[in-house]
Amino acid sequence: MAWNFTSDKLIYMQIAERITLSVLSGEYQPGAQIPSVRQLALEAAVNPNTVQHAFSELENEGIIISKGTIGRYVTEDMAVIENCRKKTAEQTVKAFAKSIQPLNLSKEEIIKMLEEELS
Repeated sequence: MAWNFTSDKLIYMQIAERITLSVLSGEYQPGAQIPSVRQLALEAAVNPNTVQHAFSELENEGIIISKGTIGRYVTEDMAVIENCRKKTAEQTVKAFAKSIQPLNLSKEEIIKMLEEELS
């Protein structure tokens, strides 16, 4: 089944984000092999070059490591994973703050809603 993509962001970026979230959530464990370009391209119903572009981005960030012809693997460097987790959380919080700002809620109201949602 094809993945659902939005029109507000490039597809390769959405693929990279989805793989990153799979790493951060533990779906792909440190040191685990990730699916090949062809496998992911078929699963997502996209051109393999799009997946390759996503992989290149993730390699540049250090999230995945290429081991030549044997495939790509999730980094075992926990500092890289934790930095990525922090960066992703900060981006999510910034987007949330920007989206909720027009509602003119107090910090206390927002914190109360978050606490209720997270409990």
